[in-house]
Amino acid sequence: MDDKRVLTELDRLIDEFDPPPPGLVERVQFAVELEDLDVEVARWERADALTGVRGDQGTITFTVGDLMVMINLTRIGECHQIDGWLVPPGQHAVEVRVAGHGSHDTTADEDGRFVVDNVPRGTTQLVVQFDGTRTVVTPTVLL
Repeated sequence: MDDKRVLTELDRLIDEFDPPPPGLVERVQFAVELEDLDVEVARWERADALTGVRGDQGTITFTVGDLMVMINLTRIGECHQIDGWLVPPGQHAVEVRVAGHGSHDTTADEDGRFVVDNVPRGTTQLVVQFDGTRTVVTPTVLL
């Protein structure tokens, strides 16, 4: 068999035995669907950049410009607890969106700390309103 025929057969087998997962299109739409299009998208910092900040493997840091969202994920049964910190600190509104499960809203304290309990497993995204003037959206995370 030549290479093209092998690749064509491999493509057919993958489509037959390992098709895209159900709901993939819906999860992608969730990731890009926001009511307010005037948002800043944070970037996910590399894991090794977290060394020395916190040793927890469940810690993720997102940044955009001078803003930072750091979260620590703790699995509790079938759900997660999200402990978060915002920079600059303040009583900023935080929304945790989970595809197929709606959202959980909270407000960070004056030190920028927030906790959201009982976050179901799934495609998750945070939306943070910094002082009502800037909206930051994190990339999606699969819990």
